Formats: sequence, C-alpha cells, structure tokens
Amino acid sequence: MTDTLFRLAVVSREPIERVRQARDRLAAAIAEQPRVAVDWYDSPDDLPSDGLAANLVVVLGGDGTILRTCRQLGAFQCPMVGVNLGRLGFLADLTEEGFVSQLGRFVGGEYHVVRHLMFECRLERADGTTETHLGLNEAAVLSGGAFSMLHVNLAVDAEPVATYGCDGLILSTPVGSTAHNLAAGGPILRQDLQAFVITPICAHTLTQRPVVDRADCVYTLSLDEPPPGTTLVIDGQVKLPLLPGDRVVVSRAPVSFLLARLPEHSYYATLHRKLGWGGNLVSNNGPTNGHA
Repeated sequence: MTDTLFRLAVVSREPIERVRQARDRLAAAIAEQPRVAVDWYDSPDDLPSDGLAANLVVVLGGDGTILRTCRQLGAFQCPMVGVNLGRLGFLADLTEEGFVSQLGRFVGGEYHVVRHLMFECRLERADGTTETHLGLNEAAVLSGGAFSMLHVNLAVDAEPVATYGCDGLILSTPVGSTAHNLAAGGPILRQDLQAFVITPICAHTLTQRPVVDRADCVYTLSLDEPPPGTTLVIDGQVKLPLLPGDRVVVSRAPVSFLLARLPEHSYYATLHRKLGWGGNLVSNNGPTNGHA
C-alpha cells in the first residue's frame, strides 16, 4: 500500500442551491475515502494560473463549466471528470450518483486518460495588435445585430478554399461537434479524432457543405467588409467584435484536453442517451444504460 495522497480539485459552477447540495454530498463521500486530499473552488475563475497540484479535477456543473475550467487551466491541463448538474452534458456525462458510486475507482486509478484536441485562436487586428485564446469546442464567426449575410473567406495552410455566403462559419473540434456544429447541421465526430470540421450556418449556396480536415492545418478566416456586429465567438463564452481588416487564425493548441474515463465508458452509449436515439443498447455484458 502507498501512503501517497490522491489529490482532488473540485470545481463548481455558480453557487446556486443545487450545486451547494451536490458539493455537500460529494464532500461526505470524499471524507470516507482514505488518503484523499481535496481543494475546493467555487468557480473556474478561482483556479490558479500556474497549475494545480491535483491528480484529478472534478467539475460539478455542465459542459460549459468544463469549457471554462480547461481554458482557465491553460498550459497546465490536468485529467478531468465532469459531473453533470446541467442539461445535455456530452463531456460532463456522469450523474452525481454515478460519480459517487465510482469514486473509489477514480481514487484507485482505475481510469484512463483520453487526450482531446484543443485549439488556439489568434485574432489579428488590422491595427497590428493580436490576442490569442485557448478553446476546446469551436471558433465561430457570426452575424451580429444587423442580421446581414456574411461573406467569410477561408484559407487552409494559406491556400484559399472558398468564400462562404452565410449567417456564420463554425470551425469545430471533434469535442465541439455535438455543440453548435451539430445544431448547424454539421457531422458528429468521434471525440478522440484529430481533425477540425468547417460548417457554414445557413449557407447561401447549397453546394457549400461541411468539410472535415486535418488537425495540423492552419485555418484563416477573414471578411472583407464585416457588417456591424459581426463577432468572433470562442466556445460560446469569449465574444470579440470583428472589424474590417481583422483575421482569425486557428491552429492546434500545444496542449490537449485530458478527460478521465472509466474502462467501460462508451461514446456511442453517451450519444444514445443524450440524443435520445431509439432502441436498446446491448453490450457483451448485457443491456447498458451508458452511465459509466
């Protein structure tokens, strides 16, 4: 037996009553585990910018809280598991009861870590200034309050691809493929693929369909004359106005999102459960409800 402490960092969304109750129940369950230390954070914004001394980050909330947490961790990503206190939850796909029942297995290291593609989104302003943001789901150029059609130029590795006449253009990772991309008619990608999907929103030309390309390409989006209100949106949370002459450059991030999964986890079982796909799933061990 080892005397080494297993360190948990528990990150919550806003402290509403439901979240406080979940924290209390989780604290009671953790207290029953030997050799476990825990640090509590009321918000992803409270996480230290220089990294965590944690074996596992437990996120209480939904996928939005996970997105905020992994962006806040920045260059210091840690294995993470999501406990769904939100709605759909493709990343935070464990229920509170499911996580508590499996807590001993996580503390005992009976999980594996899956590395997921993240991206860097660099906004190059016409005045020469730049800012860079880390993302996990998608970078999207969206029409603003004027509701005018956008004409978004796309280049891949500096090669011009197309000009999309559309309400917006989404550049999504596989993790983000079940978010805005899916709502816009884009394909679902297996989460551990190394690829981006480019999906126009309400494309004016029907032949401009979603395209899947490699993760190691550099994607450049620009608009010659962006209508007022045109906005770059990263993970649905970072919103930046786009002005004439600005360019958006998206590339693979040097870090990956690290998701802790139990061995029996099934991505298709998650899709079946979250998307309400019909039929009963049957595994080699009999029927499953996909709660692993």
